[in-house]
Amino acid sequence: MNKILGILFAIIVLVSCNSQKIYSDFDISYSKSGGYAPVYENLLIKGNTVHYSFEGQGKKYKQDFKISDEDLKKLDQVLSQNNFRRIQEDRKKLYDNISTSINIKKGPNEGSKTDASMIIPNYQTNWNNIIEAFQQIITTNVKKQ
Repeated sequence: MNKILGILFAIIVLVSCNSQKIYSDFDISYSKSGGYAPVYENLLIKGNTVHYSFEGQGKKYKQDFKISDEDLKKLDQVLSQNNFRRIQEDRKKLYDNISTSINIKKGPNEGSKTDASMIIPNYQTNWNNIIEAFQQIITTNVKKQ
């Protein structure tokens, strides 16, 4: 009986660990979260596979889709043209603000940036252009119910 319980416990642990893998195994990550009425939006790209999830405002979406090599190149160009790696974060503290985080794990734009403490004004236009590129991917590919 103890062996059966042990095996069952091991299976549950493996299944639960595997379900979170999608949130840690990505090349590019875009996420928005926070606010007075919390909103959580994630766009995770691994190769050409994209996982999108949204939760907030009484709504909940999850969708997986494929992104073309051309769209990935466009996103990479936007990151390069707007000097993603050079964008500087401010140190001001903001509370109850919806913040956006972008993590790039591969390529020449590898890095991590967030506007949780604001972006230095000189880089705000660059940051907005990058966010707009991610939002365009979401708008083009996500079919919200």
